[in-house]
Amino acid sequence: MTAGASPGDVRHEFDVAAAAVQAALDAGARYADARLMHRRSESMAARNGVVEALSQIESTGLGIRALVGSSWGFAAVPDPTDATARGIGAQATAIAAASAQVPGPKVRLLGAPAVTDSWSSTCEKDPFAVPLAAKAELLSGVTQTMREHGADLAEASYDLWFTDKWFVSSEGHRIHQRIIESGAGMNATSIGENESQRRSYPSVRGQFGTAGWELIERQDLPGNAARIAEESRALLTAPRCPAGETTLILGSEQMALQIHESVGHAVELDRILGWEAAFAGTSWLDLSQLGSLKFGSDLMTITADATLPGALGSFGYDDEGSPATPVDIVRNGVWTGVLAGRDSAAVAGLDYAGAVRADGYARLPMVRMTNVGLLPGESSLDDMIAATDDGIFMDTNRSWSIDDRPLNFQFGCEIGYEIKNGKRGRMLRNPTYTGISPRFWGSMDMTGDRDHWVFWGTPNCGKGQPGQIGHTGHPSVPARFAGVRVGVTG
Repeated sequence: MTAGASPGDVRHEFDVAAAAVQAALDAGARYADARLMHRRSESMAARNGVVEALSQIESTGLGIRALVGSSWGFAAVPDPTDATARGIGAQATAIAAASAQVPGPKVRLLGAPAVTDSWSSTCEKDPFAVPLAAKAELLSGVTQTMREHGADLAEASYDLWFTDKWFVSSEGHRIHQRIIESGAGMNATSIGENESQRRSYPSVRGQFGTAGWELIERQDLPGNAARIAEESRALLTAPRCPAGETTLILGSEQMALQIHESVGHAVELDRILGWEAAFAGTSWLDLSQLGSLKFGSDLMTITADATLPGALGSFGYDDEGSPATPVDIVRNGVWTGVLAGRDSAAVAGLDYAGAVRADGYARLPMVRMTNVGLLPGESSLDDMIAATDDGIFMDTNRSWSIDDRPLNFQFGCEIGYEIKNGKRGRMLRNPTYTGISPRFWGSMDMTGDRDHWVFWGTPNCGKGQPGQIGHTGHPSVPARFAGVRVGVTG
């Protein structure tokens, strides 16, 4: 089924998923759910004026999980038929039953009212219908422009995803969702005698969302190619970021990663409960402090909201059939919420879930970030600079390091600017900063207004073993922080 196709065969897809669920129940599962997924992806990359890579992948498969006592079982099959669906339904139950021979606490699930529904993301311009020649011309053109303006290495790429999925549960869910995701980005690298400098646009990864080719057109890669190439060249001779404590202003792109690493991963409930430790570790947060812990300053209000139109972490229902619902994560500086699934929510005594997704049909769903973002304040970026006597502005991530709680962090950015007497001054190279999450967020004293609010998309969040790649969103604004250590080199 292509991106513009009519979902005329949805009844058959539901029937195949339902066959797997029924087979799991017949084999002894007390609960089962199945996801039949059809996914199409396309990516292209260009370097120095030449298209070097094109990938087009299409797959269809069915994954089912079954619950027996204290344990989940999971099985999957590509290109499913009624017969193979029934086979993996029984197989998932057998796996769960084998695991339950070493019992733990019986798994309970937060209630999720059974619904029959469909949901689609908004797409103005089908990205798969745009001619490959036009896409190649865009990427090769901007890389050539970057080369002409001083870049030694110029790269650009786009990624597209089309996903149809049908969800069926033993509780009566029948949900069809159609999601189109698009994004693109570019970077220019200039090489000096002892180091190289890179500038990226719109961010280090590009910009992504649940939208069509119109999202890529709005980024105006051609209109920014010369600028970032010239900045990468200028960084080679810019003075180094000084070391010490100062007022720090972060642009919204760097703020998106700051939120992702120091808030998003920390509030995943499976990490808090100790169920998950891969990649970002567990969490420094303690459930007994939910609703009372001071996470940051009064200006800090962060939500997890999968209902935001066009954001990369948006959907109608998660992969457990829970509807997308906004959740307060931090409200006026106080930790108020988490990212949860139906089983972890039941353990924690919560009345919401809705944050469980899987990377394709062959992966077990797990807690993932939705759109975890900072709500806007009342200041413009110009206001923040004007109110700063001595400080540094940094933006566009270059490197990150965070411990396995995640509590302590150190970030490097692509570019910095000195701020003196309320004015932006000279460019700084290799800017870095470090902090401890609650202390850092507690020092936030100005936040950007709604005009600066950007729904940044992160298409490469890793989690789990076997590893899964999640698509997450991070609405963010520029923000100012007092007394931050900068210029850290070790």
